[in-house]
Amino acid sequence: MRAFTRGALAAAVAAVTVLTCAAPAQAHQPVRLTTQDSTPGRGPLLVDGTVSYAVYADLAERGEKRGFRFRMAAGEPLRVQVLIKDERPANGLAEGRLPKVVIVAPDGSRTAMRITERTPFYEPYSGTAFLYLSRLSATAQAGTYQVWIRSRADAQVPLVVAVGYREVPGEVR
Repeated sequence: MRAFTRGALAAAVAAVTVLTCAAPAQAHQPVRLTTQDSTPGRGPLLVDGTVSYAVYADLAERGEKRGFRFRMAAGEPLRVQVLIKDERPANGLAEGRLPKVVIVAPDGSRTAMRITERTPFYEPYSGTAFLYLSRLSATAQAGTYQVWIRSRADAQVPLVVAVGYREVPGEVR
């Protein structure tokens, strides 16, 4: 009986070791925009827009701007979501005071991410509550997309623009 107990203990220790040393589950890879990322050309480039990224833009003053870019191949699924942290004062702002997000496609066409919802979303990896504001699902053009973000309130608004859907490592330049 003692050998069985030691064997069971060894198996349990091995299982715990494997589970704690395994790579964590992938979530949107974080990318933080700073005041220097005031336009898409100055902001980071997400090399593959199908890879799952969470681009954070903390905005505090009316008129603040941020930007970034991401590349897509023709025909790939284009997935973009706009979220804010579910906290005051951001979650209490009227639609017209929330940040404006515009996506410019490689052909120059523009899509303003209209605020059509305030759906709760809890992100377990960071323990953060968010609200979905807008979601885009389309078929991509080949080339580089630009994302323009502009604050419309003198209030702290922690905004997230989620790009992509594949939970694999990605490259940011």
